[in-house]
Amino acid sequence: MRVLLIGGGGREHALALGLAADPAVDHLVAAPGNPGIAAVAELRPVEITDSAAVAALAVETAADLVVIGPEAPLVAGVADAVRAKGIPCFGPSAAAARIEGSKAFAKDVMSAAGVPTARSRVVDGTGTPIGTALVAQALDEFGAPYVVKNDGLAAGKGVVVTDDRDAALAHAAACGRVVVEEYLDGPEVSLFVVTDGETAVPLLPAQDFKRVGDGDTGPNTGGMGAYAPLPWLPDGTVDEVMARVVEPTLAELRRRGTPFSGLLYVGLAITRHGPRVIEFNARFGDPETQVVLALLETPLGGLLHAAATGTLAAHPPLRWRPGAAVTVVVAAAGYPGTARTGDVITGADRPGIIHAGTTRRADGALLSAGGRVLSGTGLGVDLAAARDAAYALVSGVGLAGSHHRRDIAEAAAAGRIALPR
Repeated sequence: MRVLLIGGGGREHALALGLAADPAVDHLVAAPGNPGIAAVAELRPVEITDSAAVAALAVETAADLVVIGPEAPLVAGVADAVRAKGIPCFGPSAAAARIEGSKAFAKDVMSAAGVPTARSRVVDGTGTPIGTALVAQALDEFGAPYVVKNDGLAAGKGVVVTDDRDAALAHAAACGRVVVEEYLDGPEVSLFVVTDGETAVPLLPAQDFKRVGDGDTGPNTGGMGAYAPLPWLPDGTVDEVMARVVEPTLAELRRRGTPFSGLLYVGLAITRHGPRVIEFNARFGDPETQVVLALLETPLGGLLHAAATGTLAAHPPLRWRPGAAVTVVVAAAGYPGTARTGDVITGADRPGIIHAGTTRRADGALLSAGGRVLSGTGLGVDLAAARDAAYALVSGVGLAGSHHRRDIAEAAAAGRIALPR
């Protein structure tokens, strides 16, 4: 099977490693890829949101399967263009990808499907006097902590959760259209679900860390680390989420004539009233992908091909490696603000290091090229051992001015995560 992987971040490096390890995948092309992906795939240039260019590359490379990693090309309709060429594609249509592309649309789908989620208000024109007044009214209705979400794509940084009402108003004013929500109290869970639109298969739940600083301090980021599995998650939670969230959502999208095929990411808060949906995404999440796929023993290419061809119901049950996985993200100086790029990286060409924002100089030196530069993914018999392995990897990376959290999975490994009662 020839596979074309679209994207070039940490999520795509993790996907590339999984695809390259599948005996059924005999050729892997990544576009545009990154230096880490180059070790297991042929790299080709492409503008990932150019539907015609991606579809043409899929034809040129004789791809049997196209896997689209990032959200922007999905929302832009790249999967539709690939399927129009008769090539199986793992990723939803542009119409179905609105579940991530518009938070207001996602809320409408959840309301119609009866999915448990936070109360919310959608406000347009947030920089106008009327819009500002409506945002203020919603903030006062739901109370602190205030949750304000940019309605559109924002590369994982469109959400503000704060006790500062003025900061919440300022974020709304900068967005244009927002969803203001009540705050959901309780530990968060990321659940990936592979689906062909009819059949849905959950992967291992994971937890990521959005705040930049230890102890969940500082601004939100695209994710500073993750771990799986979740020893504190009550038995039956995944089954409950599949029955109350995933199946009704997929049914509602089918009812609207926009069936969802690909990876449905369900972001959850485990509240005192049970799981509540924080958000949906239309693709694998980063950095949770790094830990979930590290534990997946089932060949990845066959699983994604089954979803892309509508044959997921016939796919064998998933197999998982024992133990745990932890990933720790190394970020560039300045991140999550303006990240410094162009710094030399050392110690990054080792198993377990996942490249995200990296590039190669002509002389072969590895340089930083983004905010989240790379991550170290460690495996172990339990979370404590996996943490040790991940931090050992990160400690061997040299990058001037870089920073990383030192408490990824610490509370879970120590049994300190408590569910609200």
